[in-house]
Parts: sequence; C-alpha cells; structure tokens
Amino acid sequence: MAGGNRTVLLVAHTGRPMAVTSAQSVARRLSEAGLRVRVLAPEAGELCCAAEVVPPGPLAAEGAELVMVIGGDGTLLRAAEIARPAGTPLLGVNLGHVGFLAEADPDDLDGTVDRVVAQDYQVESRMTIDVTVRYNGGVAARTWALNEATVEKTPRVGMLELVTEVDGRPLQRLDCDGVICATPTGSTAYAFSAGGPIVWPGVEAVLLVPVCAHALFAGPMVVSPAATLAIEVIGGTPRAPVGPAGLGLDPGSWRGEMTGAVLWCDGRRSVDLPPGARVEVRRGERPVLLAGLHRHVTETGAPVGAGAPFTDRLVVKFGLPVTGWRGRQARLPGPAADGRTVASEGAAGRGGPAAGPGGQEADGEEVTRADA
Repeated sequence: MAGGNRTVLLVAHTGRPMAVTSAQSVARRLSEAGLRVRVLAPEAGELCCAAEVVPPGPLAAEGAELVMVIGGDGTLLRAAEIARPAGTPLLGVNLGHVGFLAEADPDDLDGTVDRVVAQDYQVESRMTIDVTVRYNGGVAARTWALNEATVEKTPRVGMLELVTEVDGRPLQRLDCDGVICATPTGSTAYAFSAGGPIVWPGVEAVLLVPVCAHALFAGPMVVSPAATLAIEVIGGTPRAPVGPAGLGLDPGSWRGEMTGAVLWCDGRRSVDLPPGARVEVRRGERPVLLAGLHRHVTETGAPVGAGAPFTDRLVVKFGLPVTGWRGRQARLPGPAADGRTVASEGAAGRGGPAAGPGGQEADGEEVTRADA
C-alpha cells in the first residue's frame, strides 16, 4: 500500500556528496509514490528536497513508518537515538566501510525504495543495554547503547585499574586500557577489534571484553542477558610528564595521583568517571528495530534459518574463503534467490574454474549461498 498517511523520516550523512545525492533521489521517489518525507532541520539545507522539516530529537520519528538512513553504521547509530524512543524501524543504505547495521546496497537504491513503497521488508528486534553510572551513593547518569558501552582510559592515563562484577559478585581486577560491554549487534564492532567473539544477532547475551589487559586470564566472556554487569573504577596511573631535558620534573609529583576514566556508549555519548565511580550494565528495556530486505529461500521455496543473511554478510565483509562448500544438496547453475548467478555445484563446491579465492567467481561476483 502506497500513499495515504505513510511517512518516512530520511537521515543522511550530509558530509558525503554521494549520501546527499542518494538521499535526494530517495526523497523524490518516495514523494512520487505518494509517501510523505521528513528530514531533520540540520540536514535540510544540504538535502534541498521537498520534505517536512523537523527538529532532531525523539519526536522526529513519531508516527513515521520507517527511518531511512543514508550513510554508514555511524549514521545509523545517530538515527537510532531518534528512532528508538518512537519504536520506528531503521533501514540503512550502506555508504560506509563495513556496514553491519546499514545493509541495503547503494547500487540498487531504486529497488530499495520500491520495496519500501511496497512494504516488502522484514522488521527484527535488536537487543540494547541500559547503562547506569553511580558515584558517591547516587545516580550520576543514565544512558543506553545498541552496540557497546565502554569504560576506557583517558588520553593522559597510562593504565586503568578496574574491577568487574557479575550479578553482585566480584569477577576480576584488571590493569587494562578498558572494558567493553557489548550486545550481539555490537560484537562485530569495537568488541571484535578487541578480540571478542562474533555473536549472531538472534542470540541473546552480553559480552564482557577486556581491552589490552595485563593479566594471564583476560579473555572475553559471554554472560546471560538477565545478568547485571558492573565495572568499578579504582583509578588510572597518569603517564610520566614529557618535557624538554633539564626541566627537573619531579616523578613524585605525579606517581601518587590516581585519575579517572570515561564511559562511551556507541562512540556517541560519554560520561566522565572519577575514581570510585561504578558503571552498571543490564539488558535494555527498549530494543532497536531494524528493517531488513534479505529474502533467503531454497530452490524449493522453503525458508532457511534467520541467521543466513548475517552469515552471508560476514563472508562478504571479511572476504572469508568458502571454496569447497557443497551445501545440503546439489545446485543447478542459474539465478539464486536474490538474483545473482550461482555456479554449478561441481565448480563452486570443489573450487573449480568458476570459483576463485574467497569463494568468488572468476569475474569477481560472489558465489551466492541461497540455500545455506
């Protein structure tokens, strides 16, 4: 159903010319289909499109069917701050580098708009975490995260001293650069860079990942989503002062001082943490809704597992080799469920001429795993 009172909020990375032109095209096509388009006031000047201009904030997505995001994952995280309170799904068109959240292909922008107009998309719920900062017996701040909440050292700190806790019991004291508490959605972000595991979005769990810890036992841990994690800041050891030779800097003037840390949520919201601060992390009361465009079926039309789109995205984003994969049954050459060409089972499955490094065909088109 098109037209009527359907409204789409358009959020774009206006610092990228391609994002601006893409957003203008999306706005025009949505308007031609009879949908109302909103844009945020700070972006309206750059986008220069016929749309309702609204101030940024939770009310911007109220009553909207969808928030379309033109940019990378960072732009989508910004848009999530607007969409989450309204319970409006986000659909990202990825113009960034990795793009695990913004999944639509910019090369098929018209097709994406057509599917939005036809309401041909699926909405999935992504777990969030609620974060509470306590200090001196009171609540200093409350915030949330879709990807991760990170307690990390400030630039002038050489080493941070923290104590982690799970469900009211102390777990470990760490000398480290920080600790990440991540959701499954955030497992492919900062937590992955710090050595954490990749967790499929359908799994409900919270990751606890130390960053550059000086300890024999410093591996990442996965805990129940019902658990409450806490990180207490003992303090940080300041770096030695650096200055020209002969200044006579007294090491005793800085070695005894303990400095604090900083809490970052999704790399967007920060809270300073003095020594003695406590950060509590628990499952968020309100999820973030993401709209997906992937359709995965076998040759017989039967649906495959919900984890298949994420699996395919991992293969593409990281260039994972899949040569030798045969699947559950032989596949005939021809178009896959998403329209891409699949080589014959013999060639693709055994690394024949149609399959190149990383499971790609010789012409660079990836081998589709439609019946994974």
